Amino acid sequence: MITIYDWFGYRVPIQDRYRLIREAGFDGVLMWWSEDFGRGEYRDAPQLAREAGLFIENIHTPIRDEHHLWNDDPVGEALAKRYLQCVADCATFEIPTMVVHLPSDRHPHTLLGLDRLRRIAELAERLGVNVALENLRNFNNLSYVLEQVDSPRVGFCYDSGHHDTHYPDKALLAMYGSRLMALHLHDNNGSQAQHGLPLDGTIDWPATMRSIAATGYAGATALEPMNWDYEALTPQAFLHRAYEHGQRLDVLRRAATHT
Repeated sequence: MITIYDWFGYRVPIQDRYRLIREAGFDGVLMWWSEDFGRGEYRDAPQLAREAGLFIENIHTPIRDEHHLWNDDPVGEALAKRYLQCVADCATFEIPTMVVHLPSDRHPHTLLGLDRLRRIAELAERLGVNVALENLRNFNNLSYVLEQVDSPRVGFCYDSGHHDTHYPDKALLAMYGSRLMALHLHDNNGSQAQHGLPLDGTIDWPATMRSIAATGYAGATALEPMNWDYEALTPQAFLHRAYEHGQRLDVLRRAATHT
């Protein structure tokens, strides 16, 4: 199975967006779960995606104010409540996993923040929802939380581009692959130096897919590209190119699984 982040750029009505994703060959989508970035009424998206023949692999929770998660202030408490609402939303809309950004390592973890995450984990266990913590510039915080929150519903979202950019010397998949719950596959290239189509940049994809295969992860090969350096392509052309690249990653992954 091959999936793609649904808010990949271009001004396309949401119904057309899902139709084009399915026509390109994708099996499912990763959803942005907030009104930010012009998303609009995001709660309509699950039904529209399913009507287009797509399954929903996960949602990405809001990233605004993410560094306040550790803070004893109203913004931090509101953020924790929003994450709890995302867990409930996943259960309501039958979405198995939500992806969360922990604060960067410039914002060291606190006991209050850890307590909030334990509350989120308790609700996730009760409702049967996975909470996947994404690697960014947050290795210390990510490691601490995965060590301290020993829940079968709290795990790891592996982001290839952020890994290559921020902590290329850390074998994240070897360290946390047993708790892998989601993938964000994109390449480091172009004007933004990230979120390019896989195989268009500097990442060693055969090695990356071998590392993913070695974890035994059974989820989809999930792409998270943006069209930032592909604006000359139509949405259809971008999606077809993305799907072709996703197929090539999937071949690498399956070959590594059977060696």
